[in-house]
Amino acid sequence: MPAEIKSLIEQIEAIGQAALSEIGSAEGSAGLEELRVRHMGKKSALSQALSGLKDIPGEERKSVGQVANQVKSRIKDALGARLADVEAAERNSQLGSESIDVTLAGRPLPEGRLHPLTRILTEIEDIFIGMGFELASGPDMEHEYQNFDALNIPEAHPARDMHDTFYLHGGGVLRTHTSPVQIRTMQNRTPPMAILAPGKAYRCENADNTHSPVFHQVEGFMIDRKVRFSDLKGVLSEFLRQLLGPDIKYRFRPSYFPFTEPSAEVDILWSVDGRKPDWMEVLGSGMIHPNVLEAGGVDRDQYSGFAFGLGVERFAMLKYGIPSIRLFYENDLRFLGQF
Repeated sequence: MPAEIKSLIEQIEAIGQAALSEIGSAEGSAGLEELRVRHMGKKSALSQALSGLKDIPGEERKSVGQVANQVKSRIKDALGARLADVEAAERNSQLGSESIDVTLAGRPLPEGRLHPLTRILTEIEDIFIGMGFELASGPDMEHEYQNFDALNIPEAHPARDMHDTFYLHGGGVLRTHTSPVQIRTMQNRTPPMAILAPGKAYRCENADNTHSPVFHQVEGFMIDRKVRFSDLKGVLSEFLRQLLGPDIKYRFRPSYFPFTEPSAEVDILWSVDGRKPDWMEVLGSGMIHPNVLEAGGVDRDQYSGFAFGLGVERFAMLKYGIPSIRLFYENDLRFLGQF
């Protein structure tokens, strides 16, 4: 072996021994990282010693390369082993200097809250269930018959205009109210019945502070022999007192709905932002139209009934002082966390 090659190999081994000696006495993970860069980096003494390797003949270059790889491997293994020892020592030192008070309370986790619409809807359901009503539901995608025709809404009625209703392929619609549940229930049950039907409704409306294309509605109705308008007034009066307080002032005002006759809207006397109280409409109601009873398969000569419908968002906005319906659907945790 030529003398210069032998000298290069000895130089490489000496570099390795010096590196191993420094690594063995290194203190701290930061010091080990500095040694790693100094002995394994591109500017290390080992890299500089091998810079002329390309000019060495093939067999001799192979011999030098084998020695260099062995030295690199020893340095890498020494770094890894020393780092494990150093980190263990640092961890033990940290644990020895720290103390844990096991009597301290843990960090509180954020609590889940019921959405305000869920809260108000549950309260509405509980009030009517307490008065003997049963819950019922129906599909969101309805036939035009259940959504309009059976509810005495003729084909030329403005509510059937494309600007108000989402029409589907095949003649279906997204229900514009939960009243179709009334028809479905009458067709499958025999009076007497007192039903409450909460659910989503859909209308082609631009979203603003008081309107949304998707909203929640509660339809309620009662059918029996000799049901009177006074029964309707008694049920709704009790509902308003339980939901909004015993001192709430309300009135029944004549109105028109195609599926009830006579019909009435219910207003409450309400103050907004401390201003002078004014009357605000909160629900529609009336005696079920005989044509609707007939469409539901109920004998109009033997039975009578009343029906009412209310918007869940409207009551939530009133009770909780919420200024915009948009807040219910924006999923802002700062808003939802208040309830």
